[in-house]
Amino acid sequence: MMNQDAKDLFSKLELPYPAVAIKYCYSRPDGVEHVGETLSFCQFVKKTQDLGKAFYITKEDDNCYGKMVLGMTPIPGFAASGQVGFDFGVYGSPAANARLYNQIPTLVPGACNYVVFCPVEICDFSPDLIICVAQTAQADIIMRASSYISGDLWESRNSPVLSCAWTYAYPYISGKVNFCITGMHHGMKRRKVYPMGLHLISIPFEKIDEVIKALSEMDWDLIAMREDEASKALLKQKMVHWQELSSE
Repeated sequence: MMNQDAKDLFSKLELPYPAVAIKYCYSRPDGVEHVGETLSFCQFVKKTQDLGKAFYITKEDDNCYGKMVLGMTPIPGFAASGQVGFDFGVYGSPAANARLYNQIPTLVPGACNYVVFCPVEICDFSPDLIICVAQTAQADIIMRASSYISGDLWESRNSPVLSCAWTYAYPYISGKVNFCITGMHHGMKRRKVYPMGLHLISIPFEKIDEVIKALSEMDWDLIAMREDEASKALLKQKMVHWQELSSE
């Protein structure tokens, strides 16, 4: 469960949209109301940000393929044929689009029947994912936090369509932080979920505590980027020290 210090750190980031906690459930979650609206999966994160409250969805509430990548429904044969991506002009042939359906990560069928969306600031459970929609300066801090302790490489594994697979299934399955850039993915762009050029970062459960610890320990504003004279003087001292060490 997220404590208040963790929530305060995400608040301190001053993201343009509140960070969102997501939980995958086999059984209907207690104490959370049903969304009562049909949308595409990528729109539910934005909805909980707009409402400022938690809700859950089922496969009946998703009118796109988020339910498919979460194993709630089988992959439709017509979609897997690649005809849709070809007709939309995203791929040059049905075969090119069809290849994607053999590579996308999906949850085990039937394991997830309900998905809870909740702003991090009011989250009272242990999230499976935390989603951050960030401007570049904020994304820099979050991604540095993801590697500050572990040294993990950054990556963005994605595709022009089905970005939901790489945002909501891949991090959960792989344990890796992943991100995409808004405006580069067909469904979110067509639905105008977010303005273009933002980083949509997905942090899986096993990295959440590490990212929170790093955010609490590391310098958000790196010394080499600061313009005040005291920082410049300290950096100069460090560089002199490096030169002395390198000449030994």
